[in-house]
Amino acid sequence: MSGLFTGRVVLVTGGTAGIGKAAARLFAREGARVWITGRREPLGRAAEAQLGADEAVQRAGGVVRFLAADHARAEDCVRVMAAVTAAGGGLHVLFNNAGVVLRGSAETTSEADWSRTLDLNVTAVWRMSRLALPHLRAAGGGAIVNNASDWGLVGAADAVAYCASKGAVIQMTRAMALDHGHEGIRVNAVCPGDTRVEHWADPGLAADHAPVDLARAEAFAREHFPIPRLATPDEVARVVLFLASDASSYLTGVALPVDGGNTAR
Repeated sequence: MSGLFTGRVVLVTGGTAGIGKAAARLFAREGARVWITGRREPLGRAAEAQLGADEAVQRAGGVVRFLAADHARAEDCVRVMAAVTAAGGGLHVLFNNAGVVLRGSAETTSEADWSRTLDLNVTAVWRMSRLALPHLRAAGGGAIVNNASDWGLVGAADAVAYCASKGAVIQMTRAMALDHGHEGIRVNAVCPGDTRVEHWADPGLAADHAPVDLARAEAFAREHFPIPRLATPDEVARVVLFLASDASSYLTGVALPVDGGNTAR
């Protein structure tokens, strides 16, 4: 740990599990004051306590705080940004991580599933970025990292809403990078492949996601991916930190696959 984010404020949406939680841990281990959001308050409070008790976080002087929010709701987005900025210290990094995976073809996807997917995966990213930009500008610049997907770069069967939403996130990332680079605000996207997140193994966490057969997913990765396994949340989170840090100071508008080579075909 090098104190890469000491004195900086980081907001991670959907930070109570999976890639978001892993990223929050790494930011805090680098000295950041990290805010995490999520819909389930018990899960969020548990994540807040666990990350705050992390010895590396404590040594670095990092702090993790939880705010309950459903980012598909405009009022929740406004409330979160108001709470983060009212606490002082400004805002330096936004990681738009909250999202949902609901499976279906164009015919089998319901109106409700389509709307939920676009509301959370696309509109919430725009909304949170729009709210963050004045604060990043006031801080003299900063970084937005959007969690897209390798399925935003290539198609996937039985995932029409998800693929559409992640393709939109990638294009939004490029557009925002063009709009705000001159202000010292960099906007990039991380594009994870199949990642072994908690809800794959714990059905109790899977209410907002399509069910996953973990053994089948692992077997598919062994057979089809150049790096023949699933990613870990930490492997993706390390790339998020890179994109948010000064180590990537000349990168903006990038959609960076972290997919074991899946999109190299």
